[in-house]
Amino acid sequence: MKYLFFAILLISPGFCYAQSGDQDTLLTNLTNSIHRTAEFDQEKVEGIHRLQKSLQSTNVNDLQNNFRLTEMIFEEYKVFNYDSAYTYSRKLLNIARQLGDSDHLATAQMKTIFILLSTGLYKETFDSLKATSVKNGTALQKAEYYTLWARYYYDVAGYANDNYHSVDYDIVGSRYLDTALKYYPAGTFEQTYYSGLRYFKQGKIDSASSFFISLMDKAVMTPHQYALTASTLSGIYQQRGNINKAIELLVKATEADIRSSTKETVAIFHLAELLYKTGHLKQAVICIESAIANAESYGARQRKLQASSILPLIEGERVNGIEAQKHLLVQYATVVSILLLLLVILIYIVFKQVSKLKHAQLLLTQAHHRQQEVNKQLEETNRRLEESNEKLEEANKIKEEYIGYFFNTDSQLYAKLEKIKNTLLQKISERKYEEARFFVDKIDPKKEKEELLENFDKLFLKLFPHFSEEVNKLLHPSDPIRLRENELLNTDLRIFALIRMGVTDTDKIAQILDYSVKTIYAYKTKMKNRSIVPNEEFEAMIMKIKTL
Repeated sequence: MKYLFFAILLISPGFCYAQSGDQDTLLTNLTNSIHRTAEFDQEKVEGIHRLQKSLQSTNVNDLQNNFRLTEMIFEEYKVFNYDSAYTYSRKLLNIARQLGDSDHLATAQMKTIFILLSTGLYKETFDSLKATSVKNGTALQKAEYYTLWARYYYDVAGYANDNYHSVDYDIVGSRYLDTALKYYPAGTFEQTYYSGLRYFKQGKIDSASSFFISLMDKAVMTPHQYALTASTLSGIYQQRGNINKAIELLVKATEADIRSSTKETVAIFHLAELLYKTGHLKQAVICIESAIANAESYGARQRKLQASSILPLIEGERVNGIEAQKHLLVQYATVVSILLLLLVILIYIVFKQVSKLKHAQLLLTQAHHRQQEVNKQLEETNRRLEESNEKLEEANKIKEEYIGYFFNTDSQLYAKLEKIKNTLLQKISERKYEEARFFVDKIDPKKEKEELLENFDKLFLKLFPHFSEEVNKLLHPSDPIRLRENELLNTDLRIFALIRMGVTDTDKIAQILDYSVKTIYAYKTKMKNRSIVPNEEFEAMIMKIKTL
């Protein structure tokens, strides 16, 4: 169940980053995880405390159960804290001696050797390995024993770090690893990982990478196994010159170490070194400081030596960076001072120009106001001219219509008079006086007057076809003018039709319509009282009715 939990953690988006390829994002997330180190460590400590309570509650005579729980606590401490791990490895030795069982004793001895090797006590490791025998041990104990010998020589080779002794140490380590691989079951993590490591130490990186890649593709690994695999595979990519991929794998390995509270680790040291070389000084400092804190927390002597070789380089680069920044700041300060002086000069020039512009703007504003006043006057003049033109156009239309009408009427009247004159003269010359009188009696002035008014109505409605509707709009809806059938205009409308034609003199209107002045006034007053507009405005509204 524990491995399954870590497997899910490893393939989760927040842990494995899903091949994002975004180095900046990877480093940002790593920085966040480093800042959460105390949180992960607290979870680790709480788990250890639960195991310790279980051990304390176990019967001291139940040696098998005591050995099992002590071994579990040791496994939690072995990459977390050297002192505690060593203490529990000694307890394992004591319990194993009490049990008198060679298998338990070999197991306890190899756990002690693991701790000595992890903390960099190489002489003590060598002596302990020489003093330990797995002749009658299980295959797994033999595999672990020879693997510790291989690790011992590989670590000593790394500690020597030269082109002479390191090569010999690596050769001896590979021989021990060959022996260890005979005892590991096929397909296990250890058999696959150490097979790849053997090829890697031999310089056969293509063969080695296939083993590590197959492990990375596995769904289930402990965080420590994942970190170990990713860290080693990063070395292969580094040799191939793919630094970005190497950094990506080291970031993942470091993430796994942080989340599993693994303090004895090399991944973060190698990551700090690569980040330093690629110019990521800020992240390199964070990593090396975290690595030093891990080494201090665990008590790993060889890791402290590693840090002492990398830290001065990073700090030196930081100092150089700070000096460069200081020099750059001096240059910036000089440039800013010059720009500030130029800015003051520019402000003065702008101020002078602004003053001139303000004066010019004032003059323009005044001219604009005068122009607006002139425009308003022109607009008013144009409006009046338009009104005058409309009135003139309307007057011309009315004049044309009525001149034509009166010429036609005069012509007809002249023809009638000529006919009457000739007829009367004929009758008189023939002494037919009774017929002449009869002919005169047939003349009907009232009918002639009605025809005249009817012709006036037709001509007026030709010019103002909607006059009746427009007048009704000025009256109360409940009291409109209603014309009789076939009636064009009635007396009310005819009075205001004459006013619309420009005949405003009441005497003339009375004369034309053959009414008294008093009657005309009565009609006008009656109409105004029916209107919805003030009486004094009624005639003005009549004058606004448009011709066709």
